[in-house]
Amino acid sequence: MLSLGFSKVVCSSVLRRLRPEIVAAVGVLMIAMSANAMAEVAVHLLPQPREVHLSGEVAIPAGIRATAPGKDAEDEFAARDLEEAAAENGLKGGSAYPVVLLRADSREAKELLSAKQISFTPELAAEGYVIVIEAKRAAVIAESASGIFYGVQTFKQLLPLPGGSAAPAIPEGTIRDWPAMKYRAIDDDLSRGPFPTLEFQKHQVRVIAAFKANIYSPYFEHTLQYPNQPMAAPPGSAMTPADVAELVHYAAQYHVMILPEQEAFGHLHHVLKYDLYKDVAETPHGHVLAPGQAGSVPLIKDWFTQIAQEFPAPFMHIGADETADLGHGRTMDEVKKRGYGPVYVDFLTQIHDALAPLHKKILFWGDIGGDAPAAVPGLPKDMIAVPWNYGDTKGFDKMIEPFAKAGIETWVAPGDANWSLVYPDANVAFGNIQGFIRDGQRLGSTGALTTVWNDDGEGLFNQDWYGVLFGAVAAWQPGESSIPAYQTAYGSVFHGDSSGKINQAQEELMQANQTLGKVQSNFNSDDLFWLDPWSPEGRVVGAKLLPVAEELRLHAEHAIVLLAQARAANPKLREAAVLDAMDLGARRLDLIGMKWELSRETSESYAVALAQQHDQKQSDMTHNLLDEISSNNGRLQDLRDAYSATKEEYRTVWLGENRPYWLDNVLVRYDLQIEKWQERGQRFEEVVRLFEDKKELPTAESLGLPPAN
Repeated sequence: MLSLGFSKVVCSSVLRRLRPEIVAAVGVLMIAMSANAMAEVAVHLLPQPREVHLSGEVAIPAGIRATAPGKDAEDEFAARDLEEAAAENGLKGGSAYPVVLLRADSREAKELLSAKQISFTPELAAEGYVIVIEAKRAAVIAESASGIFYGVQTFKQLLPLPGGSAAPAIPEGTIRDWPAMKYRAIDDDLSRGPFPTLEFQKHQVRVIAAFKANIYSPYFEHTLQYPNQPMAAPPGSAMTPADVAELVHYAAQYHVMILPEQEAFGHLHHVLKYDLYKDVAETPHGHVLAPGQAGSVPLIKDWFTQIAQEFPAPFMHIGADETADLGHGRTMDEVKKRGYGPVYVDFLTQIHDALAPLHKKILFWGDIGGDAPAAVPGLPKDMIAVPWNYGDTKGFDKMIEPFAKAGIETWVAPGDANWSLVYPDANVAFGNIQGFIRDGQRLGSTGALTTVWNDDGEGLFNQDWYGVLFGAVAAWQPGESSIPAYQTAYGSVFHGDSSGKINQAQEELMQANQTLGKVQSNFNSDDLFWLDPWSPEGRVVGAKLLPVAEELRLHAEHAIVLLAQARAANPKLREAAVLDAMDLGARRLDLIGMKWELSRETSESYAVALAQQHDQKQSDMTHNLLDEISSNNGRLQDLRDAYSATKEEYRTVWLGENRPYWLDNVLVRYDLQIEKWQERGQRFEEVVRLFEDKKELPTAESLGLPPAN
């Protein structure tokens, strides 16, 4: 019997009547089990291959032995990758099942393809592959090394999940697959606080490659170290030339290109805040590099000359988004005279021309397509525009078409909806990623760059995988990718969870975010996590949040329980650090609801104690009410303890992926919260002592308590 985390059984006769697109829509691939059982079971693959014909099973009790007969070094690396994955799943032994990695032009591959009546058509040439699984052996066939590698990644997902009890087996049959988009990129914000260790970046590379993304794009404003311009790069939080060289070499093994995004127009405050750069700033210590200044283009050229030397990718990303300061300082007269669009386009053209000797294709954020579409035809035609949108689910044509009509290549950039949230909101991210990539493919975009942004300085990439991997999947798959299909497959493919509990936990976290969305306020969830419920703003928010606080908490707490149950049932689950980050997100969401619930209860308890403070018959009850507010088990201490515990969990998760730099800027916020609730607890303890002596309680207002409902 197969042990692949299957969730559905149907008759094989039913499956044969289903069209492939219908099977894809429900998010499962159906495989006939044994001839005696004549039943079908669901196999989860991400991305989902285009053509799958699987029936029956092949036992692999002794594991996998992968070879590359052509002796190509890249293919041999892929063979080792497959064997290592099998070993990690507990599949190793003596006479292992052979898997051969064959180039399509080899005699052996041609004979096998002919025997199976499989066509190796032109669209498979660059990155496509064919998998053939037979009783005695399997083959992965491709024209290119990347195709071999991607075939191996799919084969790895066919292996039995670790921790399963059934006899290990894989499905028998064929798969034929190729990507919809040439460039499948994941952006990582390295400029707003968290900065990953080199080891974690290598892990990012391995994971995105397994899901067939082929670009890792670190985003820099000031955190790439330039020996000629050392002022801006913070010690301990910048990639050095040695870091770059090691990461580039490592990523190449996984067919991942490192594509740096160095802002070259806007988003440069952490450079321009230094007086060394005052002559090139649009406004004093501002955000935007000023066009027309003698030092502006030479500074950019200096940066990107080094980038061209360190990063072998054929692309460079110059940013150039959100240049809102343009026209508010040195270029005020020029913008008034000629307009924002022409001034912007002229400067991008100057940058393009200055960097032309580096022989790299230049990407830039496509703001100008929305801000001043009439100016777009003036851009150099050999640039690549990257229109971005992080919240919509439709209406993307207007962002892409100005560039397409001007003959300018486009990549689309959806977002993970992680910024300024205690846990990314997949309710927003999934629809945005699905719609933008779908419309990008329809309008001829050649790439997709799924983004994460750490605006609040607190982002944790291990909380982002659920969203960014859907971006990788959607860029490989043609047309509109199924969100339910992805959600169904995610837990088993990424974590090796056959129970479905990790998928359920993610759903609970989506529901928690959706519940918070019912609270109409100007605060996102990260703001709410830090907001004082006793403050004037906190009281206003509390009136809206309290009706949904219990719902919020139950979703978060159910997620915590589901994660614990999944881990207890299978200690061999993959990506344990990601599960830790999920737990942290759930506990932070829970604390938001707890904070307002306990504050309300504190106010209500004190109001009762205040009203009956002189009633001797209620003396015991009054003292109990005061103890419930502040004591060893008081509500104020509960909030202190919750922030203290969450601080330690946050620290652990942060250091599991990031360098220590910036961490103190987050932990100090926890310290302030811990101190606040500790001080309030001590103040109430003083109130109780005075009450014992004078039998008089101060007013709630004098204690800063919000009014009781």
